[in-house]
Amino acid sequence: MNLTLEVWRQKNRTEKGKFVSYDIRDISPDASFLEMLDVLNGDLVRKGEDPIAFDHDCREGICGSCGIMINGRAHGPQKGVATCELRMRHFTDGDKIVAEPFRAKPFPVIKDLVVDRKSFERIVQAGGFVTVKTGGAPDANAILIPKPIADEAFDAATCIGCGACVAACKNGSASLFVASKIAHLALLPQGQAERGKRVLSMVAKMDEEGFGGCSNTYACEAECPKEISVSTIAKMNREFLHHNLLPAD
Repeated sequence: MNLTLEVWRQKNRTEKGKFVSYDIRDISPDASFLEMLDVLNGDLVRKGEDPIAFDHDCREGICGSCGIMINGRAHGPQKGVATCELRMRHFTDGDKIVAEPFRAKPFPVIKDLVVDRKSFERIVQAGGFVTVKTGGAPDANAILIPKPIADEAFDAATCIGCGACVAACKNGSASLFVASKIAHLALLPQGQAERGKRVLSMVAKMDEEGFGGCSNTYACEAECPKEISVSTIAKMNREFLHHNLLPAD
């Protein structure tokens, strides 16, 4: 495959960035989007030019570090996959592809396609954990949980914290991410001790970090690589309203 890649280049947080075009030749249709960037970076290094910076780790759609805006869509045109899982066969030979970082005030650009998502970490630190002794696997299996509840908790727990929901939202809302972390623990017995304090602390931190409010456009659900439902946000809202009227536990 031959294509043109128009990619955002920005040296650091303070300097202005711009789009730069690169002609790419003989890319395998079976290559991933990140492997295509690897090939391009190899060519740039051989020319003595600065390679394109982009986040990646597991390359298996698990770690959530690889988010890129591709042709105006978080993670690209294929539904239910992260950028690292996107294959070049989902494009057409001769295509022009535009790649840029996730755009949101709480996600400042570090360099090129790399953004700072520490705001997510601070939200989790505010309450996305349990302090009870969970024990080992035998202990966990001894706590009976109805399958519908377990399934709902597992669905919420699939969130990989990539930030696609924020990038896709016109308000830059992190509601789907935060709701997934809150709902996961609120549904399980181990998360009950701090249930009220958790939702109040995490929502407050989300607002403090500068994320926008949810306006129910469903863009987050459409672009989430794990296809987490917006019903999770409804769960968070119910938790917040309930515990906002009661003393924090």
